[in-house]
Amino acid sequence: MNHGIYTIDTGFVRPRFDAAYLVVENGRGAFVDCGTNHAVPRMLDALTEAGLSPDDVDWLILTHVHLDHAGGAGELMARLARARLVVHPRGARHMIDPSQLWAGASAVYGEAVMEETYGRLRPIAAERVVEAPDGHIVLLAGRPLLCLETPGHARHHLSVYDERANVCFTGDTFGLSYREFDTSNGPFILPTTSPVQFDPDALHASIRRLVGLQPVAMYLTHYDRVQEVARLADDLHALIDAMVSIARSAQAGTYRVEDRHQAMKTALTNLYLSRAQAHGWQGDRTRLLEILGMDVELNAQGLGIWLDNQPRRGG
Repeated sequence: MNHGIYTIDTGFVRPRFDAAYLVVENGRGAFVDCGTNHAVPRMLDALTEAGLSPDDVDWLILTHVHLDHAGGAGELMARLARARLVVHPRGARHMIDPSQLWAGASAVYGEAVMEETYGRLRPIAAERVVEAPDGHIVLLAGRPLLCLETPGHARHHLSVYDERANVCFTGDTFGLSYREFDTSNGPFILPTTSPVQFDPDALHASIRRLVGLQPVAMYLTHYDRVQEVARLADDLHALIDAMVSIARSAQAGTYRVEDRHQAMKTALTNLYLSRAQAHGWQGDRTRLLEILGMDVELNAQGLGIWLDNQPRRGG
C-alpha cells in the first residue's frame, strides 16, 4: 500500500537519480521537493496521474534549498495558485530572494551552465512562504506531516515524518541509494558529504533521530523508497566514520589542497567499490564511477571544506 505517495523522477542528470514526491490525501496534494525548473512539467503530469489539478495542491515542502531539490520551487509555485511553500527557517530567505543562491552557484559553474542545468531561479512571495522550525506540523487534509530538523548534510535541512504511512522523506540526510546498486542483499547506501555544511556528528544524530521513529521505509531524493531501515542506518554510520577517517588521513599526508582532494577522491572510490562489491554488486571501478563519479567529487569537496573549518590541532 502506497498511502497516496507518488514518486516523481525529476529527470535531473539521468533517470532514477533525483526524486520528488507527491502525497495525496482526500483529494488534496502536497509535494516534497521539486527538482529544477526543467522538472515542472513532470510535477504537473504527476498531478494528472493522481487525478488532481494544480488548484488541489496545498503545500510544497522543501527538505533543503540545494538546487537539485528546490531549484524549480519558484516556477512550480507560480503554477500552484493555492499552495504555500514550507521550508526550514534558515532556507526561507533564499526562496523569497534566490539571488544569493544563484550568485554562489554561478561563481562556481558559470551563468551559461546554470541556465542550462537549472533554469533561472524565480522568487516566491514572502506571504506564501511558511517557516518550519523543528516540530512544525503541516496538515494535508487532516493528515499530519511532521517537519524535523535534521542537520548534518546542511544546517537548514529538515526531514518529513508521515505518521499515516509511517515513513520519512529524508532529502539527503539518510544518504544516497541508487537502484543500480540493488542486489539480492537489498539496497546499497552511502552518505552524502557534499559542500558546504557537512557535520559528521550532526549527521549521525539526525540519522539516529529518524531511525528512532521506527519508520517502515525512507523516501530518499537519490533515489526513491528503501526499507531495511536499521541495516541501512548502520551502514551509513560506518561509512560516515570511514569517510571522516579518509579526510583526516588525506589532511595528514599532503600539504597541497589539490593533492589532498585527489587523495580523497581515490580513497572514496576505493571505499565505495569495496563496500558495493561486498554487498554483492557485480560492477567494476569504471562502472562505479559512471554512477557515482559526481558524488565522489562532491563528497571529496565537502570533506575538504569540513577539514578546513576544523580547529587547528597542536600549537
